[in-house]
Amino acid sequence: MSGYDDSEHPVEPWGPHDWSHGAPHNSFSPIFMSMGIALFFFMMAQAWSFGTYTPGYIPGILLALAIVGFALFIWWRQDISFDGSYEPRSTGVPFKNIQIRKVAVWVFLMSEMMVFTSLFSTYMRYRLGIENCGDMYERLEASHELVSGATYTCFEPASHLIASSGWHLTPGAINTFALILSSFTIVQALRYAKMPDIDEEVRRRKVYRYLGSTWCLAVLFLTLKMVEWFIGFHVPEIGFLGISEHDIHPLVAEGYTINADAYTHHDYHDFIMNIQVSASLFYVTTGTHGAHVAGGIVGLSYMTYKAWRGGYTPTNAVSIEYFGLYWHFVDLVWVLVFPFFYLY
Repeated sequence: MSGYDDSEHPVEPWGPHDWSHGAPHNSFSPIFMSMGIALFFFMMAQAWSFGTYTPGYIPGILLALAIVGFALFIWWRQDISFDGSYEPRSTGVPFKNIQIRKVAVWVFLMSEMMVFTSLFSTYMRYRLGIENCGDMYERLEASHELVSGATYTCFEPASHLIASSGWHLTPGAINTFALILSSFTIVQALRYAKMPDIDEEVRRRKVYRYLGSTWCLAVLFLTLKMVEWFIGFHVPEIGFLGISEHDIHPLVAEGYTINADAYTHHDYHDFIMNIQVSASLFYVTTGTHGAHVAGGIVGLSYMTYKAWRGGYTPTNAVSIEYFGLYWHFVDLVWVLVFPFFYLY
C-alpha cells in the first residue's frame, strides 16, 4: 500500500515531481535513453565500418542523439525539484539500508571496471605478444635482413611518438593535472552543499562555482585531446630558453592512425610498419575514457545549472556525491592510462 491517494498527488512524467509522496515510477526516460544509446552505437559502427565511411548513416546517428537528448531533458525536468525528501533504500542483503542510487552507482562502476580491465589486459597482451617495432628494426638492421620497401607488422606504442619530446607530451600532462584538480573541485562542491550552517546564497555560489570549475576542467581535457589527436599546436620562439619556433603535429598528421599499414618514423630509416593493432588499442582505450569524460560533461552541465538555481542543500547533496563516485573513477582510470599509453 502506498499510504496516500495517487489521485490527490498525480505523478507528472514531463516535469517536476512531488517527491514528498514517493519517486516517479512511471518515468520512461531510462528506456528512451537506453534505446538512443544502443541506436547511436549501432549507427556509428555502420557509418565507420572497417575504416570505410558511409555518410548514409549520419541521419540515424543524429536521430539517436536526439532520442538521448529528449530522455535527458525529461529526466532532468523530473530531478530538478528533488529536495532529498525521498531517498529510497535497499531492503535486501547485502545492500540493506543503503541508498538504492548509491548501490546502482557502485554496480555500474564495477561493470565499468570490467570494461577498462579488458582494454588494459588486451593492450598488455598485444604489447608483449607482438614484437616491438624498435626491436624489430634493430634486429633486421643488425642482421642485414631489412628489405627496402617491405612492410613489417610490429607493435609501435604511441608513447614512442608522444614521449619523443616534451611538447608532444604537454597536452597529456596538462590533462592529468586537470583531472586531478577536478577531483578536488567536485569534492569542494559536495562539501559546501552539505554544510548545515551556511548562508543559502553563499552555498549556492560556492556549489555552482565548484561544479562549474569541474565542468571547465573536463572541457579542457577533451579540448586538449582533440589538439593531441587532430589539431596540433604552434610553439613560438623563446630565445632565452633556447626554444626555436616550430609546429607540433597531431597524431593523425604524423600518420599514427587505426588504419596505418604503411607507417614510418624518423628514428627508423627505410622501415615501413603496419601498426594497426597498436594504434587501434591506443585510440579505443583513450577514446573510451574520453567518452566517459564527455558523459560527465553532460551530467555536470545539468548539475551546474541546478546549483545555480540553488537546488542543492544538505538534504539532497548526495546527488553530487553519487556523481563524484563516477568522476573519481574516471580520474583514476586516466591516472593508469597516462603512464601505460603515454610514457611506457
